[in-house]
Amino acid sequence: MIKQDILEKQAKTVYLGIGSNLGNRIKNIEDAKLRLFKNNIYISKSSSYYETLSWPNANHPKFYNIVLEVITKLNENDLLKICKKIEKSLGRRSSYRNAPRVCDIDILDYNKKSSKININLPHPRLHRRNFVLIPLFEINKKWRHPKTKQHIKSLIFSLSNRDIRSIKQI
Repeated sequence: MIKQDILEKQAKTVYLGIGSNLGNRIKNIEDAKLRLFKNNIYISKSSSYYETLSWPNANHPKFYNIVLEVITKLNENDLLKICKKIEKSLGRRSSYRNAPRVCDIDILDYNKKSSKININLPHPRLHRRNFVLIPLFEINKKWRHPKTKQHIKSLIFSLSNRDIRSIKQI
């Protein structure tokens, strides 16, 4: 029998969403990627950049977003702590919900895990977000939602026409 602590040390495949709508958005995202790497979070795939309107206030600056497939030995709580530390180090400040931000890093899918303890996994709104689904489809066309088991194509087709048309690959 394999001990639980050995299993926890094995590498896991994780999908992260990174977005920025303040300052030099591409530089902010690239800096976040570098800091992930410096924390032993290895990027195996990266989507293109996508530009979307800010939500819920389209008058805020537009977002640039990417999705990464990463490999890590960190558990989900330690990964979240590192993501929050990176956001803060890049200049993210506490503010109101959905406020413009220099960097936002979300754990979308942690090794296909489904949990509501400490972290909601998978990300509770990923199935409704064009800026997550379309870049995720770019890097993994076979991905399935860890909870519902829906194929990513089905999730994309469930988006409104407006959501599909409003995202722009850059």
